[in-house]
Amino acid sequence: MAGDGLYVYAVVRGGTPPPEGAGGVGDPPGVPRTVTAGAVAAIVSDAPARLRARRRDLLAHQELLMRLAEGGPVLPMRFGTVAPDEGALLARLAGARKCHLAVLDRLDGHVEVNVKALPAPDSLADVVAEEAAVRRLRDEARRRPGYEASVRLGEAVASALSRRAAEAGREVLRELAPLARAVAHGPEVQGCALNTSFLVPHDRGEHFRTTAERLAEARRSHVEIRFAGPLPCYSFVGDADAPSRPAAVTGG
Repeated sequence: MAGDGLYVYAVVRGGTPPPEGAGGVGDPPGVPRTVTAGAVAAIVSDAPARLRARRRDLLAHQELLMRLAEGGPVLPMRFGTVAPDEGALLARLAGARKCHLAVLDRLDGHVEVNVKALPAPDSLADVVAEEAAVRRLRDEARRRPGYEASVRLGEAVASALSRRAAEAGREVLRELAPLARAVAHGPEVQGCALNTSFLVPHDRGEHFRTTAERLAEARRSHVEIRFAGPLPCYSFVGDADAPSRPAAVTGG
């Protein structure tokens, strides 16, 4: 059964159809359609009666956005964004039309690539060889083994791993940044030294990827670099006051 309101996937240029055969969120899957307000539009489906962040719905949301992005610029909405009704959505689209068109123009021909830097696995030998403080604590733990010595050594190793990952991650970021149109630092993620997204032109995508892989390989004893992309441009749809979501609708 459909709930109240419209589930909103994205803001797009007017006249953009939903991807052919795409299914939306809900059980049964919602049928995506376009709500147009002149030069801008939104891709929506009926809001499910009970919307939860289930894997199937998260994947449906992401898949629809990816397919939309293949045909042109997209201002993606976060999962769970619901407009109360079509009239309210049309009013918000019309009110923010100039802003949305400017962002769509800026994102045209670009994708987002996310890069995370984590402490390198299996690098304990390198840490001991290269970190004098860790070697000293290791030697003390060997001479006077005990709980406190083990804790101090473990904390020193963890700190060194995180610091080395952050330093190497920043080096990677500095070299990748000139290949992107914009850079956005993401929220802290447990276990990550860095979480950064890049706005990459389509025609630089392969060069960006190969460069990132080369940098990661060169620093693998210090950091593990993980890439995700191409992605919808979640990190680049807002302005300085609202970086994470366009102003077209309210969040659900």
